[in-house]
Amino acid sequence: MSDKDPEALLVLPHLRVQNANAISSPLTWGFPAVTAFTGFAHALQRRLAAEFDLEFVGVGVVCHSFFPQVARPPSKRTLVFSLTRNPLDKDGSTAAIVEEGRVHLDVSLIIGVCGNDLYTGNDAQAVADRALQEALAMRIAGGSVTGSVTGANSHQRPSLDFWPDSSEQRRLLTRRLAYRLLPGFALVSRETLLENHLAAMRASTPGASAIDALLDLSRLNIEPPAQDASSGWRIRARQGWLVPIPVGYAAISPLYAPGEVRNARDPNVPFRFVESVFSIGEWVSPHRVENMCHLLWRHQVDPDHGLYRCTTPFFASCE
Repeated sequence: MSDKDPEALLVLPHLRVQNANAISSPLTWGFPAVTAFTGFAHALQRRLAAEFDLEFVGVGVVCHSFFPQVARPPSKRTLVFSLTRNPLDKDGSTAAIVEEGRVHLDVSLIIGVCGNDLYTGNDAQAVADRALQEALAMRIAGGSVTGSVTGANSHQRPSLDFWPDSSEQRRLLTRRLAYRLLPGFALVSRETLLENHLAAMRASTPGASAIDALLDLSRLNIEPPAQDASSGWRIRARQGWLVPIPVGYAAISPLYAPGEVRNARDPNVPFRFVESVFSIGEWVSPHRVENMCHLLWRHQVDPDHGLYRCTTPFFASCE
């Protein structure tokens, strides 16, 4: 996806995803990684390229329901993933199990669109319906898209809306789309909030690291009362529904020439080894968003520094 400004917004409402990957990184589990949705949007663009000259420039993710496939064993306090039972080996012994975390989702996607075929007389509803048709034959985060909530009402159908030029028309379109996305919460990046919290922690604890700030923001902190206070222990107030999220990858090796590394997925492109990059995210209600384009996750690539990540630029800069 490019860094162009969207000229239209494609909404794919209430995609039902079964058995998506719930292990989003080496350190986190729960909602799939953002890169799974940006990758889905890129794959959808490639599928539609044979029919439409359109380019996707960002994707917003709104979650309506989240059902992790977990269970609590008897006499245990922690949850464990519900795993599949593999067939026995030829000697009758139990086959090895590779732990797989799975989750059922109901998500809506807002995809920023630009391209020549927005202005060649194509019926916008026909393009949106075609995009949904292709999406239903794809996978999201390894999970199967089993269907979409569709019906006679316009807010239940996919849509393709031009992004207006005037601020008032943009506000009205944002309000209309936000109504369609309720009830639900959109995931956005809050990078500046993490940076400021790290700076505040280092003022009292110089050795604090970024992972310390990430954990301190995302966990439940129960604090003792102040010396001059008569109240008891209390839960520290949060600035929002904050969660740790993987947002991309950082290089841990040089950039190798095409074909230099054996068994690479594509021997025709450069290759490098990477590890996950983490940040803090926030779940926000769509009706609190002033501009629907602020929800779009965009790629930010810096090969010279080995950084490949996704972000929502507006919310990432908010303190």
